[in-house]
Amino acid sequence: MRSMKTPGRRWGALLPLLIALPVLAVPGVAQAEGARACFDDSAAITVEEKRLTATMPSGGPAVGPELVRLAGFDKLVAEFTTRLCSTKTALRAEKLAETAGDGLWRTAVDRAQGRRPDLGSIDKADDRPLYWARLQMSKALRQWTPRFPLSAPARAGLLKTFDVGARGLDDSRFPAGPKLRRVLVSGFDPFTLNGAGVRIGNPSGAAALHLDGKVVQTPTGPAQVQAVSFPVVWSYFDAGIVEAAYGQAFKDRLRRPELIMTISQGRPGRFDIERWAGAWRGGSPDNLDEAVRGQVPPAAGWPQPDVQFIETTLPYEKMLAAPAGAYDVQYNQAFCVWPDSSKPGTGTAVCRTDAPKPGEIAASGGGGNYLSNESMYRSNRLRTGLGLTGIAGGHLHTPVLGTPTDPSALTDADFEARRAAISSQIVTLLTAALGGSASKPATHAPGASDASARADVLATLGTTL
Repeated sequence: MRSMKTPGRRWGALLPLLIALPVLAVPGVAQAEGARACFDDSAAITVEEKRLTATMPSGGPAVGPELVRLAGFDKLVAEFTTRLCSTKTALRAEKLAETAGDGLWRTAVDRAQGRRPDLGSIDKADDRPLYWARLQMSKALRQWTPRFPLSAPARAGLLKTFDVGARGLDDSRFPAGPKLRRVLVSGFDPFTLNGAGVRIGNPSGAAALHLDGKVVQTPTGPAQVQAVSFPVVWSYFDAGIVEAAYGQAFKDRLRRPELIMTISQGRPGRFDIERWAGAWRGGSPDNLDEAVRGQVPPAAGWPQPDVQFIETTLPYEKMLAAPAGAYDVQYNQAFCVWPDSSKPGTGTAVCRTDAPKPGEIAASGGGGNYLSNESMYRSNRLRTGLGLTGIAGGHLHTPVLGTPTDPSALTDADFEARRAAISSQIVTLLTAALGGSASKPATHAPGASDASARADVLATLGTTL
């Protein structure tokens, strides 16, 4: 579903971030024709873009570009770089960045949903080609030497325009109509990509491609799903990307979603509907290899309550009663607090399954203290800050996708089957959620001990986003 474009004001907070990332301002001198002639290979690029040369430990081609080629996205990248080298004005560069970003996202969605059988040979549901193609194109923008003067802020603006489109953030407006139900979900990029992890995918990103624009049939009428994909980068969250994505949907009164659900990869072998999101960052490194620890900061320009925990309002009872799929589904009520509220970040976190008490300081939500927890916290902090308590909101952790059995392979049948099973079960759970309404607060989980709650939270380390 195509959206109506709006000016980039809501994404303006991302500009300082993109300026801070490596960019190259060049003098306005005419460049020779040809792709290589209009790029400066010595210009600084990001840590993520540097991984474009990474191979498997056993050798072989660079993994990212090979996945792009196997999906047929190399043609999009080549067309973009060719057009970039022939672009003669800033206005045309802005238009190219917009159309290229939107086109990459739309092509990835169309391929995932079976509308582009002409593209590539790798499994259509694979989320990794989108991630790596996006990096190839952002690297080209970063190293481009145009025929006209281009300041660092102007280059950052082009990168922002491209990135917003290539994540579906410009394609998430719902159609009007009183009988249409609306759902907004978000997934994530692959993460933990260093070393042998370079071939990792993210089932939540695959689910976003699978769901974007789809109509789900419910007992009370059709529901359209819109989906976006978030970066695994702390600084993007600091810049307000979550609030911008969900905020534009919340502010559209005629097309406001009735349910929002952030999705990410969680624990092996099971889905988790997370009860609690906490206002703490645990310090795990992101895709730029940067680590951040401390309280989740506020988002400038948006109303938001100052709270330590936010509870899901997803109709989890309906979701737990959904038809069985390949994986178990649990309602995770664990959370952790710091033992001394006056000294957050010190001591051993205390984990329980009842409910946080007034004055307690969050050390972790049920799904950990990384960016998935923060996506639930930020989107629902905004939802409650806007007074939209009638909208159901929460987080779903998927099972861990894993990797192909052969340590040198990029894909195999079992890997693809697991991804398909996860996406299919997400649709089932979402359909079940749309058969219910916003949930009431849960009661303490019978028989759940503090020790088991801590073990459950710690089990997310290394796999949970």
